[in-house]
Amino acid sequence: MSRRHLSTALAALLAAGLTTGATTPDRPVVGEPRLEHGCARIEQRLPELADWPTVRTRVRSGPGDEERVRRILDSMTLAEKVGQMTQPEIQSITPDEVRRYAIGSVLSGGGSWPGGDKHASPRDWLALADAYWDASKGTRLGVPVLWGIDAVHGNNNVFGATVFPHNIGLGAAHDPCLVRDVAAATADQVRVTGQDWTFAPTLAVARDDRWGRTYEGYAEDPRITRAYGYEAVRGLQGDGRRRVDVLATAKHFIGDGGTIGGKDQGVNPSSVADMVNTHGQGYYGALAAGAQTVMVSFNSWDNAELGIAEGKLHGSRHVLTDVLKAKMGFDGLVVSDWNGIGQVEGCTNASCPRAINAGVDVVMVPTDWKAFIANTVQQVESGLIPVARIDDAVTRILRVKLRAGVLDGERPSARAHAGSAKALQAKELARKAVRESLVLLKNDRHVLPLKPRAKVLVVGKSADSLQNQTGGWTLSWQGTGNTNADFPGGTTVLSGLSDALGAENVVFSEHGDVDPKGFDAVVAVLGETPYAEGHGDIGERTLEAARQYPEDVAVLDRVRGRGTPVVTVYLSGRPLLVNKELNRSDAFVAAWLPGTEGGGVADLLVRGRHSFRGTLPYSWPRAACQSPLNAGQPGYDPLFAPGYGLRSGQHGDVGPLPEDAPETCG
Repeated sequence: MSRRHLSTALAALLAAGLTTGATTPDRPVVGEPRLEHGCARIEQRLPELADWPTVRTRVRSGPGDEERVRRILDSMTLAEKVGQMTQPEIQSITPDEVRRYAIGSVLSGGGSWPGGDKHASPRDWLALADAYWDASKGTRLGVPVLWGIDAVHGNNNVFGATVFPHNIGLGAAHDPCLVRDVAAATADQVRVTGQDWTFAPTLAVARDDRWGRTYEGYAEDPRITRAYGYEAVRGLQGDGRRRVDVLATAKHFIGDGGTIGGKDQGVNPSSVADMVNTHGQGYYGALAAGAQTVMVSFNSWDNAELGIAEGKLHGSRHVLTDVLKAKMGFDGLVVSDWNGIGQVEGCTNASCPRAINAGVDVVMVPTDWKAFIANTVQQVESGLIPVARIDDAVTRILRVKLRAGVLDGERPSARAHAGSAKALQAKELARKAVRESLVLLKNDRHVLPLKPRAKVLVVGKSADSLQNQTGGWTLSWQGTGNTNADFPGGTTVLSGLSDALGAENVVFSEHGDVDPKGFDAVVAVLGETPYAEGHGDIGERTLEAARQYPEDVAVLDRVRGRGTPVVTVYLSGRPLLVNKELNRSDAFVAAWLPGTEGGGVADLLVRGRHSFRGTLPYSWPRAACQSPLNAGQPGYDPLFAPGYGLRSGQHGDVGPLPEDAPETCG
């Protein structure tokens, strides 16, 4: 790909961290979105961009900020600078090592807790946060450490925290204000346990539902992702224009949702125009809101026919420096993903001059951090990494710490507000988010809503499973290994129905072994079981749910056709071919991954004060190998298009659907 190389002068400015993405007459500019009801508006149409735009951000340095950062930088040794760039995982570093190596930040990976205790209390989390902070203040310069965590749908690593619907459900709500409120509540939860930084929001525009991270994206429509990216950052970081609250992370830059075959960490073959206008939109919203950190994506960007050969983006100077920092004007810090530098050609997890020279500022090196520090210091001393590049990285890190209030802040336990344990509970907001996210796809003969005292038989493996409701990135990396006891205070769909209808009117039989005769309805709660990155990829398997989860169809076969209407509530992280399940159901609800507040599902199944309002954020397939499936593609023919969704009491019957499907789509 032909590319505009930076001039020597501009490269020097970048190295000093002084570029601001100043526009030229031929460069597009984007800023804060238009507001509607006080929140970002989801535009009917976005202008087509010919180039990466400069993003006008709401967060800027104040008078004297840059001079203060420069003074701290000038007082640092090379080892201290590299320490600031190094991010180990909490299981592999002690507070004393944070002090000895002048570490700039630590992280908690999925399923990593203080002392390895899954049930660690907020007090335990705060104690470790204070220990790391005290250690960092004990270094020669006393620059406080940052602690980052994957709080991606609430503070989901923490025992007892209310967990919100995953992003796909928020996308179905089509409500940017809700996204802001959920993000603000998440920030409250993060403060409770002492972190400064969350690795959220994910801004992927998923183009292939075979991708196991589809549920981390809001929608296939970049207009929604742009508005949501703005509000998610605004909720996490607050409305300050010089100082921010909990640091947000716009991730994963860029194109993670567009890989061939939906393969996680695979190759995105997009044209520059598609990358700019589809995969870039969420970043324009997030950076306009003032996102201070951007995480690099694992994917590659290659297309030989178009002359694009960036390879793994962790090693792409064009993407991280020429595009993100120069053209888009991002002046915060760029953080790598988990051992992401090790995937760059010629690199290992502990050594990658190419990634640092490309523009990575903070290197997430969970376990090999000591070797990384030693290697990087040697590579600077030998000239493989310019000192100016190190200075640029540390300038950005210090700038972000200043804007986050960390440089002048108190111990994490002091920053946690009074009565902070209550902040982990945001049950009413989470329940509202569940209600807004549900999509009614079928409602034959007006089965829904159920009468307030209906007698109901509840069946299915997910009816009484908080693990299946919450999905991946919940207490553990893949969201597996959890029981209902791991979610104190959470409500399953079953318990929500018992509360709404009265326990005496609800009978539960997981496998459907009870005769449904005499019941007003059967509610079957079915769907996917938890997965996260990599493990959730479908690959060459089909989109047919019944092939992966035959037990669900077996349950429906036991209760259907017995004179009692069947309502299916389907939990999933993506649209799937569910023709068999639809044919066996009188009503069908796409409930996504609703989190800990299953009572929100019952709120809509039972007639009352609430009604269905969610609509599809992704196209729903009508065939097993119909992937990728996005509006505007040639031959586009979904079963349900984005924006489809019935209202409560509205009749909707899709008729008998074909059930034949191939075993693979290879």
